[in-house]
Amino acid sequence: MAFNDAQRFFPETRLRRMRRDDFSRRLMRETQLTVDSLIYPMFVVEGHQEREPIPSMPGIERVSIDLLVAEAKHLYKLGVPAIALFPVTPASAKSLMAEEAFNANGLAQRAVRAIKDAVPEMGVITDVALDPFTTHGQDGIIDENGYVLNDRTVEALVQQALSHAEAGADIVAPSDMMDGRIGDIREALEEESFVNTRIMAYSAKYASAYYGPFRDAVGSAANLGKADKKTYQMDPANSNEALHEVGLDLAEGADMVMIKPGMPYLDIVRRVKDEFQAPTFVYQVSGEYAMHKAAALNGWLDDNAVMQESLLCIKRAGADGILTYYAKQYAEWINR
Repeated sequence: MAFNDAQRFFPETRLRRMRRDDFSRRLMRETQLTVDSLIYPMFVVEGHQEREPIPSMPGIERVSIDLLVAEAKHLYKLGVPAIALFPVTPASAKSLMAEEAFNANGLAQRAVRAIKDAVPEMGVITDVALDPFTTHGQDGIIDENGYVLNDRTVEALVQQALSHAEAGADIVAPSDMMDGRIGDIREALEEESFVNTRIMAYSAKYASAYYGPFRDAVGSAANLGKADKKTYQMDPANSNEALHEVGLDLAEGADMVMIKPGMPYLDIVRRVKDEFQAPTFVYQVSGEYAMHKAAALNGWLDDNAVMQESLLCIKRAGADGILTYYAKQYAEWINR
């Protein structure tokens, strides 16, 4: 903060005066959190009237397409602008080459069509990554040593993204962290006349320990075992590297960029927003949600209070939108 000789100090200036009453606190509030900023991640399974609670994520379930559609209608009425879909692939459909990822009649593709048929105004975001479809749980196609092959994986990702666009996805979201995949996906979308299909690039996705409950939810934890994803996801120690990743993805045709996880990486969010001023999104990941919920269930924290504060902090850091498992709870709470 810069001061000059004409400015006055205490007691002439009392900053607490503006904090005294609710009305004046509201008038000078710098960051506003609304439902418009929230995206709800959802897990979809095969079957009918299927609802499977996820023990490590209290309040979150895997649901079949019919229940997913009903939920999408409810979320739309609450004002949530978009949902992000994550398919739970049966073990029988997984393979080394992840062919199910681009099956035109696959679970994710059918889910997209069902939602867009029922609630066409609801934004639908699809995850472009191979880990739900591989027998080893990695986000790509591997060689004999278990190393993820970048260019071969990108070929499969392009096919997957096109299948999602053909199904009606509004936004495809590559979360794999392969080099060059945004440019190839953008080129393929243009060639196939999907010129308005947006790309949300997971540009700064860190090799984080906060993803555990998500891997339980999509069923990739057992496949991955004790392996990790450090050869393609980013080192949590690095900050400058994130700017390089974001810059490359924007140059290749990304419409928006993602930082993941959320609260432990707010410094990255601020740097990215300041540097590029592009649409910037943050994923408040499963581990963040699980920690808050566990503490709330033990009576250690106020659930709604930490929900609001954590989301507000992400917005304050520079996020335009937030993928969060709290989206429905926040929307219902704010509507009440």
